[in-house]
This record gives sequence, structure tokens and C-alpha cells, in this order.
Amino acid sequence: MRLSTVSYTPIVAALLLAGCVTTPTHDSKVAASLSVAKSGQIDEAIKQVEAQTQGNNKADLLLNLEKGELMRIGKRYKDSLDAFDVADTKVKEWEETAKSSPQKLMGQIGATIMGDASLDYEGQDYEKVMLTTRMAMNRLNLGDLDTARVDIKRTHEREAVIAEFRAKETAEAEKEAKDKGVSTSGKELNGYPVETLNDPEVLKLKNGYQNALSHYMAGFVYEALNEPGLAAPGYRKAIELRPDLPVLEDGLKGLDQRTSFRRKKGVTDVLFIIEAGNSPARQSKKIAFPVPTGRGLVTVSFAFPVIYPDTNAPVIDSVRVGNQVLPTALVTDFNVMARKALKDELPGIQTRAAIRTVTKAVAQDQVNKKFGALAGLAANVAVAATESPADDRMWRSLPERVFVARAFIAPGEYEVNFSNRPGDSMKLTVDGRYMVVPVRMYQDKTYLGDQAKFGSVTPVAQLQAEPEAKPAETAKGKSKTAAKAKPAAKAATATATTSTSSTSSAKSN
Repeated sequence: MRLSTVSYTPIVAALLLAGCVTTPTHDSKVAASLSVAKSGQIDEAIKQVEAQTQGNNKADLLLNLEKGELMRIGKRYKDSLDAFDVADTKVKEWEETAKSSPQKLMGQIGATIMGDASLDYEGQDYEKVMLTTRMAMNRLNLGDLDTARVDIKRTHEREAVIAEFRAKETAEAEKEAKDKGVSTSGKELNGYPVETLNDPEVLKLKNGYQNALSHYMAGFVYEALNEPGLAAPGYRKAIELRPDLPVLEDGLKGLDQRTSFRRKKGVTDVLFIIEAGNSPARQSKKIAFPVPTGRGLVTVSFAFPVIYPDTNAPVIDSVRVGNQVLPTALVTDFNVMARKALKDELPGIQTRAAIRTVTKAVAQDQVNKKFGALAGLAANVAVAATESPADDRMWRSLPERVFVARAFIAPGEYEVNFSNRPGDSMKLTVDGRYMVVPVRMYQDKTYLGDQAKFGSVTPVAQLQAEPEAKPAETAKGKSKTAAKAKPAAKAATATATTSTSSTSSAKSN
């Protein structure tokens, strides 16, 4: 590549100025909060992150995501929604810009010169989707099924905006790379663990923003609202995103029976959502590049983000409820999604880094030419030192993995165990027509959230069929039998009325 002879003194000055400012990484900001949450001190974790969302950080997108998630784990659902609302306002602004002026979001000058961390954080695409999903889940815990439906609908709309914008952005990045003669093949990144982005789990994902949990939750919410026509597409999409999982397939196959007169009586449809660990961290890795100039090779280094998973996140194979053992399914893995998101970002990151590399190389070459080799060496060292770390911003308090289990369970008190560790059982009260049980698990601590219960259990009495009439029975006899049955029917109706009341405006069949 031919290097321009334009003076780069202002750019070198900007780079040196950027190198003088050391800002803490996001990972370092939230590390303490995540650590104490894992140890069981969720209130202390919330206090620490609340202290960070003061002053200029009050409306910070990422810190409010962290605060909202920790508050959710701590069962402070209204406070969690308040924090998520702040973050959601930021994402809505991004959506409006993506729809009306997408070019504004594609500007690369700042990131080209100063590094990607210099840009305002807009959230990973899967984080944007999980934000509305989390808001819907908080509504469920507060008994607000109708508003949860609104958030579910917004999730679908947000996915559509993301899909359209990313298609435009990819085309723009390819054009920019072509215009500047920059190759963006990941294979050229010597020293970068490209294999972590190309493993089978990453390659199986359709994209970096849709997840099966969000769509399965959509199916469940629509079903609880007695809207099977809308529930079916949610379950179907979840299966498409995570195929060959019996738990997800049963959600769709059993939908007609669960929403018709054939539904089992005297039982609660219980959905366990078991979340493990914390989402992976992004950390910076520097890679040195030799760049040819008119006076020989100049070595320039720049930073790339690398994904590091939570190695202590538990794997949940089953849930024991009383004497029942329910199989679980891994429906969403945010470690894999984070790597997919990075894989999709990598061409743009490479393009900006390559342009930055050439800019630095030209500046060094000019110093060599004007002031001699010794000054050139000093400039080489200085510019290498000023390369800012890779952007490490991610929603760290999200879980690493999400498992679900679902079954019809008779109402009552149960010992439930999620960890398969003896003595690690909890009390669970099953009730309602539909019930959601949120669980967050760490290696040494399990948080059982408030159960969301909707509708009333249909009494078993309504399941008992009338005795078949005997062949010799007369029409008059049948009439008497029917008359005797009326008090029983009235009693069953009374039982249904006094059964567990709905905690929301859920519709029942």
C-alpha cells in the first residue's frame, strides 16, 4: 500500500494526547460488584453499582443495564425496571437514528484515530434484545402480564430494526475497505485466537442478536394470555434458533392441548428459567503489524478484543421437584452470542485498525525522514505506547447460560433442587394456572426469585366424568341423574372461584 505524504503531525499529537489519558475499563468498574453478588451479598453488589450511576453517569446505558440486572437478582423488580427504563431510552434513540439516519451510526473517524472505546456505547445487539426481554420478565414477576406482552412485541420490532441496520452497515464497511485497499480477513490476524470465533457453536447461530429464550418467553406470555395463534410463532422461532431440544419442541407440540378443553385439570403449568454465572468478559490483546514504508518496515501494534467466558458458570442438567426430576435444555448461551457478535464486528474493527496502523506508520516514517533514525525509534515507541486498549464494554451481569425446564405439577409445597448438591434444596409453592420460576445460580450461591403466578388451577372435580347410564335406565332415570349432578357442578364452580386468584389480568380458557 502506498503511503501518503500528507503531514500527520496533528494526528500524532492526538494519539499522544489519547495515550496520556488512562480511563478504567468497564470490566474493572463492575468486577467487585459481580464478585460480591456471586458470594451471596447481592445488596452490597447493588450498592456498589448504584454509587457508580451518579452524576454524569446517571444516564449511562451500560451501568444502568448492570444495575437493573443486579436489582432483578435481588428481587427489586420495580427498581430494576427504573434502571432498565433509563437504558431503554438510550436504545430507543439508537433505533430512531438507525431508521432515519443510519449513516450517523456508521461514522468511523473517531474510532479510526482514537480507537473503538472512544465511541459512545450503543450496546451489543443481543443486549438490546435482552433489555426488552428482561423488562418483560420483570413485569411477569410483578404480575403485569399485559405490559409484558407490550415488551414482547417491542422485542420483535427491535430485532427487525437491528437486522435492517446491520445489513446496511455491512455493505458500507465492505465498500470502505475496498476503497482504502484494506483486507479484512481474520486469517491475517497472526496471534489472534480466531478459532474462538469460528467454533461450531458460533457458526450455528443465525445472527448475533436473536436468542431462543426471548422467543420462547414470547410464546409463553401469549399462551398465558390465551392467544395461541401468537404463541405458536414464538415457540416455532425458539426451535429454529435452538433446534433438536425436546423441551422447546414440546412447547409447540403441546400448545393445542394446553389451550383447549383437553388441558390437564388440577395442575399448574410451571416454567423454570435457570440462569448460570455471568456473561463473558472482553479483554484487550495487542498484535504487532509490520507496515512497509519508503524507508523500510515499521512495526505498529494495535489492540483487539478477545472473549473470555465465565469458567465457573454451573451447568444444569435437571431440576428435582419433590420426587420428580425434570430435564433442562440450554436455550441461550451468551458466551457463544458474544463471540458471534464479535465475529460480526471483526471486519469493521480490522478496517479501522488497519487505517489507524497506516496512519501511525506514515507518521513514524515522516519522523524518521525529518529527524533521523533515533527520533524515529522514539516515535515508534511512543505511538505503540499510545494505542488504546480494545473496547471491553459488555453487559457483564447477564448470565453466561440460560436453561429452561417445564412441566405440569400439582399445586402444593415442594422441596426443589437445582444444583444436584445434597442439602442445597429450597422451598417452592406451586400454584396458579401458569407459573414462572426465575433462578440465578453461581458456583456457591443460588438465588430463587419471586414466582410469577397467573390464572387459577382448574379443580380436579371438573375432570370427573359423569357415570355412564346403565342400559336399563329410563329417560326419567337419566333426568334424575342429571338433577343430582347439578349440586356437584355448583360445588365445583365454587371451588374454582375460591381457588388461587390470578395476580394479573391473565385470561383463562
